[in-house]
Amino acid sequence: MSDASNLVGGEIPEEDRARADLYALLAQLFYGGPDSGLLNSIAQAGQAAQAGQAAAHGVGQTAAPLTAALGALAMACAERTPALLQQEFDELFVGTGKARVTPYCSFYLVETGREKVLVRLREDLAEMGLARMESAREPEDHIAALLEIMRHLTTNREGDVALRDQRAIFERYLERAYPRFCDAVASCDTASFYRSAAALLRAFLDVEAEALKLS
Repeated sequence: MSDASNLVGGEIPEEDRARADLYALLAQLFYGGPDSGLLNSIAQAGQAAQAGQAAAHGVGQTAAPLTAALGALAMACAERTPALLQQEFDELFVGTGKARVTPYCSFYLVETGREKVLVRLREDLAEMGLARMESAREPEDHIAALLEIMRHLTTNREGDVALRDQRAIFERYLERAYPRFCDAVASCDTASFYRSAAALLRAFLDVEAEALKLS
């Protein structure tokens, strides 16, 4: 993989840095239950979002769904411990035999032939010079893996190449999958914290979908 320092001047635009940070946060949340450090990061981000929301209300504006979703997730963090969140994560996405919600995006893209989706994804990544790390315990179509791929493409590509690669991954593997994944989490009666996490995921990827179409 290339390094962010390969970008012109070694600088990443502030907007792309913010996008990459949110991709990274969401990837961590859906890869495993959050630890205390991640919970603190979410709480701090939520406080900043709530401050911005209050300022927006002060001038008669309505808070954006993304800001509201981040604030709601921060509030959910204050009500949970890492142990409880790990238990919820395991019940939802791991299970004993079959998970309540599958985190693999190929499941939401096709009824059969999901292996073909994974093969195509691996081919697309190879063309971009990317490959799954041997230490990774999940395949490339896991929602967290795709979010991490988008984070990498946001910070390690530039210009038309960056947009081309981001659009390719997003449109082929995330755009049609994430609404169904978020719906599955939201409708699960054992989801609490992760219902808020899915709401943030949906709000962020809704914004990404529009931005990538317009860019």
